[in-house]
Amino acid sequence: MPSYLDLAVLIVVLVSGLLAVLRGFTREILAIGSWVAAAAAAYYLHPMALPYIKPYISKDEIALGGAVAIVFFLALIIVSLLTVKFSDIILDSKIGALDRTLGFLFGAARGLLLAVVAFVFYNWLVPDANQPGWIRNARVKPFLQAGGDKLRDMLPDDLDSIIAKIKAKKGNGQSGEAPPSETEMDKSSPPTTENPPEETPPATGGAN
Repeated sequence: MPSYLDLAVLIVVLVSGLLAVLRGFTREILAIGSWVAAAAAAYYLHPMALPYIKPYISKDEIALGGAVAIVFFLALIIVSLLTVKFSDIILDSKIGALDRTLGFLFGAARGLLLAVVAFVFYNWLVPDANQPGWIRNARVKPFLQAGGDKLRDMLPDDLDSIIAKIKAKKGNGQSGEAPPSETEMDKSSPPTTENPPEETPPATGGAN
Protein backbone atom coordinates (compact mmCIF):
# COMPACT_ATOMS: atom_id res chain seq x y z
CA MET A 1 0.00 0.00 0.00
CA PRO A 2 1.45 3.41 -0.91
CA SER A 3 2.41 5.70 1.93
CA TYR A 4 1.48 9.33 2.40
CA LEU A 5 4.75 10.40 0.78
CA ASP A 6 4.04 8.28 -2.30
CA LEU A 7 0.59 9.82 -2.65
CA ALA A 8 1.92 13.35 -2.09
CA VAL A 9 4.60 12.98 -4.78
CA LEU A 10 2.06 11.46 -7.17
CA ILE A 11 -0.36 14.34 -6.62
CA VAL A 12 2.36 16.97 -7.13
CA VAL A 13 3.53 15.34 -10.37
CA LEU A 14 -0.01 14.93 -11.75
CA VAL A 15 -1.13 18.45 -10.85
CA SER A 16 1.99 19.96 -12.39
CA GLY A 17 1.54 17.83 -15.50
CA LEU A 18 -2.15 18.71 -15.90
CA LEU A 19 -1.44 22.41 -15.53
CA ALA A 20 1.21 22.11 -18.21
CA VAL A 21 -1.29 20.32 -20.48
CA LEU A 22 -3.69 23.25 -20.21
CA ARG A 23 -0.93 25.76 -20.87
CA GLY A 24 1.03 23.80 -23.44
CA PHE A 25 4.73 23.09 -23.75
CA THR A 26 5.42 26.27 -25.70
CA ARG A 27 3.85 28.47 -23.06
CA GLU A 28 5.71 26.70 -20.25
CA ILE A 29 9.07 27.26 -21.94
CA LEU A 30 8.23 30.84 -22.85
CA ALA A 31 7.15 31.48 -19.25
CA ILE A 32 10.66 30.61 -18.10
CA GLY A 33 12.04 32.86 -20.81
CA SER A 34 9.73 35.64 -19.62
CA TRP A 35 11.28 35.60 -16.15
CA VAL A 36 14.77 35.62 -17.64
CA ALA A 37 13.87 38.51 -19.95
CA ALA A 38 12.29 40.45 -17.08
CA ALA A 39 15.38 39.95 -14.94
CA ALA A 40 17.62 41.15 -17.79
CA ALA A 41 15.39 44.19 -18.35
CA ALA A 42 15.51 45.05 -14.64
CA TYR A 43 19.30 44.76 -14.63
CA TYR A 44 19.92 46.93 -17.69
CA LEU A 45 16.98 49.37 -17.59
CA HIS A 46 16.57 50.22 -13.91
CA PRO A 47 18.96 53.24 -14.18
CA MET A 48 16.40 54.86 -16.49
CA ALA A 49 13.62 54.52 -13.89
CA LEU A 50 15.74 55.53 -10.90
CA PRO A 51 15.58 59.35 -11.49
CA TYR A 52 11.76 59.21 -11.40
CA ILE A 53 11.71 57.38 -8.05
CA LYS A 54 14.41 59.25 -6.13
CA PRO A 55 12.30 62.41 -5.56
CA TYR A 56 9.77 60.31 -3.62
CA ILE A 57 12.18 58.02 -1.73
CA SER A 58 15.04 59.51 0.25
CA LYS A 59 17.11 56.39 0.88
CA ASP A 60 19.18 55.35 -2.11
CA GLU A 61 18.98 51.62 -1.35
CA ILE A 62 15.17 51.62 -1.20
CA ALA A 63 14.94 53.76 -4.34
CA LEU A 64 17.23 51.36 -6.18
CA GLY A 65 15.18 48.36 -5.08
CA GLY A 66 11.96 50.08 -6.11
CA ALA A 67 13.34 50.90 -9.56
CA VAL A 68 14.47 47.31 -10.09
CA ALA A 69 11.11 45.92 -8.92
CA ILE A 70 9.05 48.26 -11.10
CA VAL A 71 11.05 47.53 -14.25
CA PHE A 72 11.02 43.80 -13.52
CA PHE A 73 7.26 43.50 -13.07
CA LEU A 74 6.43 45.77 -16.00
CA ALA A 75 8.69 43.75 -18.28
CA LEU A 76 7.26 40.50 -16.93
CA ILE A 77 3.67 41.61 -17.64
CA ILE A 78 4.47 42.77 -21.17
CA VAL A 79 6.45 39.66 -22.12
CA SER A 80 3.86 37.37 -20.52
CA LEU A 81 1.07 38.90 -22.61
CA LEU A 82 3.09 38.29 -25.76
CA THR A 83 3.88 34.70 -24.81
CA VAL A 84 0.21 33.96 -24.07
CA LYS A 85 -0.86 35.15 -27.52
CA PHE A 86 1.91 33.16 -29.22
CA SER A 87 1.20 29.99 -27.25
CA ASP A 88 -2.53 30.24 -28.04
CA ILE A 89 -1.66 30.29 -31.74
CA ILE A 90 0.42 27.13 -31.28
CA LEU A 91 -2.35 25.35 -29.34
CA ASP A 92 -4.93 26.16 -32.02
CA SER A 93 -2.67 24.92 -34.81
CA LYS A 94 -2.16 21.37 -36.12
CA ILE A 95 0.61 20.70 -33.61
CA GLY A 96 -1.56 21.65 -30.65
CA ALA A 97 -1.94 18.02 -29.50
CA LEU A 98 1.81 17.49 -29.63
CA ASP A 99 2.35 20.71 -27.74
CA ARG A 100 -0.01 19.56 -24.98
CA THR A 101 1.63 16.13 -24.78
CA LEU A 102 5.07 17.64 -24.46
CA GLY A 103 3.63 20.04 -21.92
CA PHE A 104 2.44 17.14 -19.74
CA LEU A 105 5.90 15.54 -19.83
CA PHE A 106 7.50 18.85 -18.97
CA GLY A 107 5.04 19.47 -16.14
CA ALA A 108 5.53 15.98 -14.71
CA ALA A 109 9.31 16.45 -14.73
CA ARG A 110 8.90 19.83 -13.06
CA GLY A 111 6.70 18.34 -10.34
CA LEU A 112 9.20 15.57 -9.72
CA LEU A 113 12.00 18.13 -9.46
CA LEU A 114 10.00 20.11 -6.91
CA ALA A 115 9.46 16.93 -4.88
CA VAL A 116 13.19 16.14 -4.96
CA VAL A 117 14.15 19.63 -3.81
CA ALA A 118 11.57 19.53 -1.02
CA PHE A 119 12.83 16.11 0.09
CA VAL A 120 16.45 17.32 0.13
CA PHE A 121 15.53 20.21 2.43
CA TYR A 122 13.48 17.88 4.64
CA ASN A 123 16.41 15.48 5.00
CA TRP A 124 18.64 18.42 5.84
CA LEU A 125 16.33 19.57 8.63
CA VAL A 126 15.16 16.20 10.00
CA PRO A 127 17.63 13.30 10.49
CA ASP A 128 16.67 9.93 9.08
CA ALA A 129 16.22 8.42 12.56
CA ASN A 130 13.63 11.06 13.47
CA GLN A 131 11.57 10.71 10.30
CA PRO A 132 8.16 9.01 10.54
CA GLY A 133 7.61 5.55 9.12
CA TRP A 134 5.50 6.72 6.18
CA ILE A 135 8.57 8.60 4.94
CA ARG A 136 11.25 6.02 5.77
CA ASN A 137 9.23 3.20 4.18
CA ALA A 138 7.96 5.13 1.15
CA ARG A 139 8.54 3.54 -2.24
CA VAL A 140 9.59 6.82 -3.83
CA LYS A 141 12.20 7.59 -1.17
CA PRO A 142 15.11 5.87 -3.03
CA PHE A 143 14.26 7.81 -6.20
CA LEU A 144 14.06 11.09 -4.27
CA GLN A 145 17.37 10.38 -2.55
CA ALA A 146 19.05 9.52 -5.87
CA GLY A 147 17.73 12.74 -7.40
CA GLY A 148 18.93 14.71 -4.39
CA ASP A 149 22.41 13.19 -4.71
CA LYS A 150 22.57 14.24 -8.36
CA LEU A 151 21.56 17.78 -7.42
CA ARG A 152 24.30 17.91 -4.77
CA ASP A 153 26.85 16.74 -7.34
CA MET A 154 25.98 19.77 -9.46
CA LEU A 155 26.76 22.13 -6.58
CA PRO A 156 30.31 23.42 -5.99
CA ASP A 157 32.54 21.18 -3.88
CA ASP A 158 33.46 23.95 -1.45
CA LEU A 159 29.84 24.98 -0.78
CA ASP A 160 30.19 24.34 2.95
CA SER A 161 33.25 26.58 3.18
CA ILE A 162 31.46 29.30 1.20
CA ILE A 163 28.49 29.18 3.59
CA ALA A 164 30.86 29.25 6.57
CA LYS A 165 32.63 32.33 5.19
CA ILE A 166 29.32 34.12 4.65
CA LYS A 167 28.24 33.34 8.21
CA ALA A 168 31.61 34.51 9.53
CA LYS A 169 31.30 37.81 7.66
CA LYS A 170 27.80 38.35 9.04
CA GLY A 171 29.03 37.59 12.54
CA ASN A 172 31.86 40.08 12.26
CA GLY A 173 29.51 42.74 10.91
CA GLN A 174 27.04 42.27 13.74
CA SER A 175 29.64 42.27 16.51
CA GLY A 176 30.25 45.98 15.99
CA GLU A 177 33.80 45.77 17.35
CA ALA A 178 36.32 47.11 14.93
CA PRO A 179 39.95 45.99 15.26
CA PRO A 180 42.20 48.59 16.88
CA SER A 181 44.02 50.86 14.51
CA GLU A 182 47.76 51.23 14.42
CA THR A 183 47.63 54.62 16.16
CA GLU A 184 45.56 53.20 19.02
CA MET A 185 47.97 50.34 19.40
CA ASP A 186 50.87 52.78 19.51
CA LYS A 187 49.11 54.83 22.21
CA SER A 188 48.24 51.82 24.33
CA SER A 189 51.70 50.28 24.22
CA PRO A 190 54.15 51.68 26.82
CA PRO A 191 57.01 53.78 25.48
CA THR A 192 60.27 51.98 25.21
CA THR A 193 63.36 53.66 26.66
CA GLU A 194 66.68 53.05 25.09
CA ASN A 195 69.84 53.60 27.11
CA PRO A 196 72.42 55.70 25.30
CA PRO A 197 75.56 53.83 24.36
CA GLU A 198 78.30 53.99 26.97
CA GLU A 199 81.26 56.12 26.07
CA THR A 200 84.60 54.45 26.49
CA PRO A 201 87.36 56.65 28.00
CA PRO A 202 90.17 57.57 25.68
CA ALA A 203 93.19 55.35 25.82
CA THR A 204 96.21 56.82 27.74
CA GLY A 205 99.85 56.32 27.02
CA GLY A 206 102.17 53.97 28.95
CA ALA A 207 103.50 54.79 32.48
CA ASN A 208 106.59 57.11 32.76
